[in-house]
Amino acid sequence: MSSDVTYVPQSTVTDVREDEKPGHVAAGWRRWLPAAVTFLLVAAILVVAGTNPLDIARYTAYATLAVMLPGTLVFRMMRRRPHTLVEDLAMGTAVGLVLELPAWAAYSVLDLRSSVWTWPLLVVVPFLVVPQLRRHWRPVGYRPVPLGWSWSVGGVVVFFTTCLYGAFFRENPILPGAENTVQFMDLPYQLSLAGEAKHHFPLDLPQVAGEPLNYHWFAFVHAAMVSMVGHIDLPVITMRLMVPGIIALIAVLTAVAGWRLSGRPYAGVVAAALFLVVGEFQFSHPFTISLGVQVAWITWPSLSMTYSWALLVALILVIGDALRRPDGDSSVPPLGRGAYALAVLLAFASSAAKASSLPVTMAGLALAGVMTLLLTRRISGVVIALGAIVAAALAFVTIVVFRGQTYGLGLHPFLEISRFWVEPKQGRSGSHQAVLVTGVFVAWLLSLQLRLAGIVPLLLRRRFRLEPVQWFLLGGALSGPVLYMLLGTFNATWFYRASLPFGVLLSAWGYAMVADRAKLTRRATAVLGAGAALFAIALLVTTLVLAGPEPTDRPYSAILPVLGWAGALTAAGLVGTLGWWALRRRRPGLAGRGGLVVLTAILLAGFPGLVMEARRNLDYPNGGSYGSVPVPASRVDAARWVRAHSDPDDIVATNVHCWEEPPAKCRDARSFWLSAYAERSVLVEGWSFAPRLAVTPDAPFWDKQKLKRNDAAVYTPNPNVLRRLKNRDHVRYLVVDRYRKPESPLLADLADLRYDNGRMAVYELR
Repeated sequence: MSSDVTYVPQSTVTDVREDEKPGHVAAGWRRWLPAAVTFLLVAAILVVAGTNPLDIARYTAYATLAVMLPGTLVFRMMRRRPHTLVEDLAMGTAVGLVLELPAWAAYSVLDLRSSVWTWPLLVVVPFLVVPQLRRHWRPVGYRPVPLGWSWSVGGVVVFFTTCLYGAFFRENPILPGAENTVQFMDLPYQLSLAGEAKHHFPLDLPQVAGEPLNYHWFAFVHAAMVSMVGHIDLPVITMRLMVPGIIALIAVLTAVAGWRLSGRPYAGVVAAALFLVVGEFQFSHPFTISLGVQVAWITWPSLSMTYSWALLVALILVIGDALRRPDGDSSVPPLGRGAYALAVLLAFASSAAKASSLPVTMAGLALAGVMTLLLTRRISGVVIALGAIVAAALAFVTIVVFRGQTYGLGLHPFLEISRFWVEPKQGRSGSHQAVLVTGVFVAWLLSLQLRLAGIVPLLLRRRFRLEPVQWFLLGGALSGPVLYMLLGTFNATWFYRASLPFGVLLSAWGYAMVADRAKLTRRATAVLGAGAALFAIALLVTTLVLAGPEPTDRPYSAILPVLGWAGALTAAGLVGTLGWWALRRRRPGLAGRGGLVVLTAILLAGFPGLVMEARRNLDYPNGGSYGSVPVPASRVDAARWVRAHSDPDDIVATNVHCWEEPPAKCRDARSFWLSAYAERSVLVEGWSFAPRLAVTPDAPFWDKQKLKRNDAAVYTPNPNVLRRLKNRDHVRYLVVDRYRKPESPLLADLADLRYDNGRMAVYELR
């Protein structure tokens, strides 16, 4: 294909700048300037957050040379014709994350971890040597990317990273440096899984040596690989580098997916903004998860969710492209038959990235298949083939990885949300209860679904006769809320989060259709953009000034701020509508554009969400309102001493099993600091996150004799107990927290004291 081949896009505006017209290639430095500026700003934020610039450079080098490069070559081999360079690089990075998984497994099984840096050569060398593959190094026929598109996507990345600094980086040091340091309880647990992936295959639960980890753990393979190849300390990766890196990938993938599926470049930009700039429509301060399913705050507490979104958006792009009609938009060349191979790779990688990814994908395919059958009276072979791929991946993860574990999921309709309409002891009239239940559902929809409002005009304009890819996106978007309502528990909230990419892509598509109809000139587009920015800023300032603490005096108090602010904004909107009608008489050019203005305002209503999340952290640092646990520096120092003076297969034991500090009793066995910072398996640390206890996490430890043996070694030691601990349980070190309870004086005569910082002592068994 010659280099002058271009494709004519559908534009959401009728007046396009010269440097954005198809076929016009801007100067090289101008095309790369948005990416360069975005990278430098994100790097600057990381440096301000205490990240070593050398670590940033190492992570960048690994992501570029060991993930993006091999993945891009494979993606180019699989897709039929090129679209844009940014799509190749973004999808190539997603494919590189997939390739990373079997590479890690193979090098681990062969005990070649020290040589794992060579794994990209397994891909790169064939593309250098085989003549038929060499052409993928320099493909031709790329369509130029509008500079405005690139700057907009870069802005999304920088905005989110800035909010991430306020919500997470600012109050969470890479390593705890004080005795009063606290962390969100999942952070050390995630770090422990990354350490386990770094040293062992298959993975066990680090807190209970030898306990199988039937869990979605693929995200932690990426952290482990970065650490092994880039020689970066794991806490730097999990506490700083990984989240902004994956978020940047999600932003670009969402933007290219929206472009490819809708054929409109700026539909992708809008989708990325709805995903990572617009938050939940909630107006209490501090922000809480009172309505059950907040998304804004989950990127840093859940590395698995963030990682899974990148793979899921790539999978949506591939499946959606396969579902596009052959006679549809010709501005975006189809991926071709390679889409099925890509779907296999991405589906299997998504399966254990997050358990919620594939069920919502299957729901989307199911709706696409059913509606295609009803509307065309034929069975779609494409849907059947893609459904078989996703079903096979689901079967794989259920049987091989999860081993049938359901994590407490079952039918509990409206269980979590029903707490808002619990009747008082004195009862409540039927009409009052009906109004209350209705109000709860309205508040829930406003809070969590308002950014998906663009779906409504799309359905109306298409008269509910959607294309298969649109049915697919709609099915995925609807499945999350439906599954959450039916299954009812907190674990079901992950289905909603997994459904969000489907919804924002379809909502942005609908917004682009409304914009097409409005036929804005360049000047009108600029006015709309400026007005949208002013509205968002005004809404943010108003929220910061007026939003107060969430009322808690009644069960339904949490819905009142949402309904109150929705009412106020609706009233303001009605006044604005009247003014628009009056102005339209004087300016006929405004006709047909009011709907776009209204939809823009509705989609921006949740803009304060992420900023308020950062503001919340001023009052509740380190995830305080979400469940923080103490992680004193003395414990971390002792754990890292163990890491430096032990082998990866060594097992350690401790007298700390719960997160509570004395004088509180041990009630909650969610202590993960030792396995996290030592990167070693612990005989018995905290057991509440063990998959076998998913239904009853507050249950006592299941092996009472092992726990008794563990604690006896610290408090009532004798030669037989210590010999059995070393020879049978393969324990090398005892890590004692004297603040929890001092060790027996006899222990110093039976084991060798190797480390002592006053609070913590580390004994080596003889």
